[in-house]
Amino acid sequence: MNKTPFSESADFDDEMLSEYQFDYHKAKPNRFASKSGKTMNIVVLDEDIAEVFTTPEAVNKALRALIEVVPRRVKLDDWQGVDPIGEQSDQPQKKS
Repeated sequence: MNKTPFSESADFDDEMLSEYQFDYHKAKPNRFASKSGKTMNIVVLDEDIAEVFTTPEAVNKALRALIEVVPRRVKLDDWQGVDPIGEQSDQPQKKS
């Protein structure tokens, strides 16, 4: 086998170029990406909530339970100025 001697390979410059030109027309889709067909939304939980809901399944179960008890048809105007937890927000409420 014909290998390059170690002393010659040390001559290569290991520095990165200051700029690379990427041809997006030649780009191909990632063949390793999952094609499950599921839509995934990433949500960052506060630390105190993440301590209680430690898995995606636990979060989904709690949200589904909440969906069952909340009325389906709620006008946006009814929620203006109200935090979903029940606290008042800084936004002015709609006058009746």
